[in-house]
Formats: sequence, C-alpha cells, structure tokens
Amino acid sequence: MRSLNLGILAHVDAGKTSLTERILFEAGVIEKPGSVDAGNTLTDNMALERERGITIKAAVVSFEVAGRIVNLIDTPGHPDFIAEVERVLGLLDAAILVVSAVEGVQAQTRVLVRALKRLGVPFLLFINKVDRLGARYDELLETLGAELVVTPVAMCEVRGAGSRLATADPCDLTAEPHRTRLIEQLADHDETLLADYLLSPRRIDSARLMQSLAGQVAQGRLHPAFAGAALSGIGVAALLPALADLLPARDADLDAPLSARIFKIERGWGGEKLAYLQLSSGRIALRQTLDLPAGPARVTGIHVFRKGRMEQTGMAEAGEIARLSGLATARSGDRIGLLSKDMKGAPGSDRTVDATFAPPTLETRVVACHPGDHTKLWLALDQLAEQDPLINLRRDEESRDLFLSLYGEVQKEVIAAMLQSEFSIAARFEESTVLYAERLIGIGEGLEIIFRAPNPYLATVGLRAEPRPPGSGNSFALEVDLGQMPAAFYKAVEETVFDVLKQGIFGWQIIDCHIALTAAAQTSPQTTAADFRGLTPLVLAEALEKAQTIVCEPVDRFTIDAPAKSLSPLLTLLGKNAAAVEQTEVTEARARLEGTMPAAKVQAIQQQLLGLTSGSGTMESAFEHYAPLASQISPPIRARTGPNPFDRKEYFQRQR
Repeated sequence: MRSLNLGILAHVDAGKTSLTERILFEAGVIEKPGSVDAGNTLTDNMALERERGITIKAAVVSFEVAGRIVNLIDTPGHPDFIAEVERVLGLLDAAILVVSAVEGVQAQTRVLVRALKRLGVPFLLFINKVDRLGARYDELLETLGAELVVTPVAMCEVRGAGSRLATADPCDLTAEPHRTRLIEQLADHDETLLADYLLSPRRIDSARLMQSLAGQVAQGRLHPAFAGAALSGIGVAALLPALADLLPARDADLDAPLSARIFKIERGWGGEKLAYLQLSSGRIALRQTLDLPAGPARVTGIHVFRKGRMEQTGMAEAGEIARLSGLATARSGDRIGLLSKDMKGAPGSDRTVDATFAPPTLETRVVACHPGDHTKLWLALDQLAEQDPLINLRRDEESRDLFLSLYGEVQKEVIAAMLQSEFSIAARFEESTVLYAERLIGIGEGLEIIFRAPNPYLATVGLRAEPRPPGSGNSFALEVDLGQMPAAFYKAVEETVFDVLKQGIFGWQIIDCHIALTAAAQTSPQTTAADFRGLTPLVLAEALEKAQTIVCEPVDRFTIDAPAKSLSPLLTLLGKNAAAVEQTEVTEARARLEGTMPAAKVQAIQQQLLGLTSGSGTMESAFEHYAPLASQISPPIRARTGPNPFDRKEYFQRQR
C-alpha cells in the first residue's frame, strides 16, 4: 500500500488545527470534531497546548483514503515554534497550507512557502474562514499568486463569502469556463497539451487533465486552492479525494535496507526517552539494535500510528511513523540506516549544514528561583534540549550561568511553564538579548604537524576556511588522500569543526563558511580520535583569525497594519529605530507598512505600537537575513563557554 506523509502548515490562528480535526472527522477517524477553544482536539494532546489554545509540538495521526495510508502531521503555527516545523518538513511528501480568507498572506505564510519551495515539497492551499466578515476568495488567489510567486488553481466556487451563508462547492473542471482556464494553466508547462488544445481539443479528456494536473502539482508548478470553513465543515469534504488524486505518494519498500529519521523526542511517565521516527524503507523489529550517531541502542518497545490510533506492535514497517522506546542515545534529527551512513561523512564526501529556517535570534539567561534547584534546572533543560536542539543550551563553566537560544517571548513562557509542570522547577528568565553572527571576510589556513612544536598531539591537521554566499550555510569537505587513516579520525575532525564554528572570534556563531581538511596524518597505533578532537580547534582558530570575521545582526521583515491617522507618528518611530519601509498602502481608514528592521528593535516597536495606534495596530515580523553591523570598530562580544582555542594558553589550561 502506498503512503503519504502530509503536513498541515499555517500562520498562527489561520485554523490549521480546526482543519485537521475536520479532516479526521470526514475520514472517519473521530466521531466528532474537537474544538481548540474547548481544548478537546485529538492532535493538541499536551495540557499546555489545550490551556493556551496553540499547537506547540508536532502531532501525528494516520488514516486511509482510497487505499492510501495518510500520515497526517499537525505542526505549530506560531513562529516561536518554527523549529518543530523544520524537523517535520524533511519527512513530508506533500503539505496543505492553510490561509485565512480574512487575514490573507501573513508573515509566517511567506516563511512557510519559501521553505516548501526550497525543499521541493508540493502543496495545495486551503482558504479557510470564508464565512467570516471580510473574507474573500478570488481576490485572495490573485494576491497569493503575486506575493508568494505561486500558481493557485481554483478548485472551488465560493458564494456568499463573508457571511454565515457562505458556500464552497467543488468546481467541475471538465465544464466551462473551468476547463479552459485549467488547460491554459497546465499548458504553460506542458507543450504537448498546448499543441493538442490548439489542433485537436477533443483529444483532451478529463482523465488526461487530472493526470497532467497531478503531475504538475508533484513538480511544485501548480497549487490547487480549495476553500471553506473548518469549524463548520464547509468545503472540507472536497479535500479528501485530492489527497489521493493530486498529491504524490511513495511506495513502501519493505525489503530494502532500513532507512529512517527521528523527528521528535519525548519523555514517558517514568522519564524514559521516546523517539518518533518515519521509516522510508525496511523494517524495525522489537529488541533490534539500531546504529545511532551517538552509539548503538536496543529497541524495547514499538508503537505505530494506524487508523487513527497508536498501536503497540512488534514490528514497524516502511511507510509508517513509529514511536520507539529504549533509544537512550537518540536525539531529534538522528538518521538511522542508509540515512545514518550518508550523514556520517564517508571519506571524500561533502557535508553541508543548511537549516530550512533561520536559527533563533534571541538568547536569555535562565535562573532557578530556588538556588538549590540549579543542578536540577540544568538536567531539566538538558532534556528539553534533546527535544529541541535549536534552543542551544549552554553553560558558563566559571559562573555556572545557563543560557537558552529562543525565537520569541511566547517560547520563553512555554518553556517556563514546562519546567514548572513537568519538572516542578520555578525558573526566572531574564530579558532576552539579540544573538549576532560572524561572517568570514577572506580566506585563511591553519596547519599543525605531528612531532613538530608547538603541536602536543599525535596528529597532523590542516584546514582552510573560506566564505560562502549569504544564506548558504556551513559546509565541510575533505581534500586529502583517503584511506591513510581510519574513517573515525576524519569524522572526529568534521564534528569538531562544526562545534568550533558555534563560537567564532567574537564568541558568536560563524555562518555561511566552508571548511576544507587540507592535511591529515597519524602515527599508528598511538594516535586516537581524541588527538584530532583536541588539535582541530587550534588549527581552525588559526585559519579563522587569518580569514577574519565581521559581526552581523539579524534583520527582520515586518508588516504593520494601523489606522491611517497614525501613519505620521508611526513612520517617525520606525525611522528612529533604523527600520526601512519598502512598501506603503494607505486607504481612508487603514495603513499597511512593509519593510525591514534590526531584530533588536522589534520588541521596542511592538511595545510602542499599541500606544501610537490606540490599541488597534498590529505588527508581524519574521527573520529575513543577517546584515553586517554599521560599525565594526568595537563589535559586541559574547562570553565564551568551554576552552578557548583562540587563546592557546587558556585552551590547554581548560583542557587539563
């Protein structure tokens, strides 16, 4: 049986979870759709999610449509939990992007569309809330095409939009004028269809149209646009056939070697680690030993998602999503089987660390309200970091201060609530500060040769550091003769390189750079991987100092909607905070501004916006890019944790 990993994505409050509930109801998984307001939805099963009415963790439910297994993954819509979305995107065969018919294109909508297009994940659109005042459909389809550079294909006719009597009826694509419109859209990328349309239109039947549409949807060229109201169920039934007819599925290869990816980590009632993974091929059996990046682990329990429930079983198979117990060394993002081997960096292969979304741009210090809970707080945060590695838990070894990287203030509130509810720890989060980044200016090389002072390690390491294009991520490659050392030694260098890049010359993460291993040698059998792990930071520090870096600040793209009468003071406020307004739309009553601003200024503007607009102004922002600071004379410096390879004396003291 073929399977489809389907993600539900949306900007917060677009109705994503409500649509998920209604799809599960239409598919016969649940007897009655749950409500976000009532806190009884199937996928929002955390107490904190029910209390706050938002999705925090990705949730899975499986069902069948037309002989196809659909693994439906509900994801968070709030931008503070974008890391949870990122871990899911790599699993998806397709997605449903939910857009509010009232609010239209929002900041998170743009972020999600860019990510889906970048990863080549096909998606269809569901225009939700057509029964709300101010809703629109045809106009919104034009806006989506213009602002998101997508090609929506209208699959519904909406009547009475903006009223409780609104309807969303499926279009008959074989009848005019829908047939001609669809052929014209398909013909833009199908020359054979265009020729037949001009010369022999009768040869184009409905089966061929649907086949061409499904093919272009799979290629990401067209995006079917459905409409309705998830709360009342309007238009949702039309989505189910599309899951089988228009979205690409995969064949489950049970006999192929195991290939799987862990995308979520939880803790059970007894504190045991639970790993959620998606199997691309092969099988996993109870009591089987899996080769994880951090070491082998034995499977002690298997639950799989089947027909709306999670069932205990002795075997998980390709095409299924499973929850495994016993994987004590597992971390979110780990690859198993073929994927694991690919990620282990076989000699001669390149490796690029290229996140789908930007890393967190804020950092906060976390303090236990009761000093005696400091160690307990460290252990609790370490468990949360297993679930979300991007919070980047770090500790200052001298002051013992604990720091977390965050996307926003809501994430901070949620982590504080989780510490209290799950670990009984009261914690105080200090005011967030901006996380800067460093970017290479030039090219630098470093080299330490075995048995030659001042190298105290039984290893030779040579590295070259050079910049990459902005937004391209960090990469590593081998430029040495292969086979002269065990693969574990090359792996030790690679892992250490990416670790050192987390703290550059000024203490900030180095972004968009390429590191090449240009020299490597050992003396057998005395040399160990520890020699390479100890020497690599010193060599890389030398290369980075020669290349030099500049400090960059995160820049957000913002959209402000406010009363037109507040436009003048609003422009003054933005100007004082180094914001660049790129687009302004003004009507008699409202003004809409779009542009960029330093991320460090976002919170201050949000706080003053309410006063300037008498409480009726709204602002959305999302990370756009990193830009060099205007002045590099005395850039901000971040306190370093762990041994400092840029200070050789201090490095060896800390190593000892």
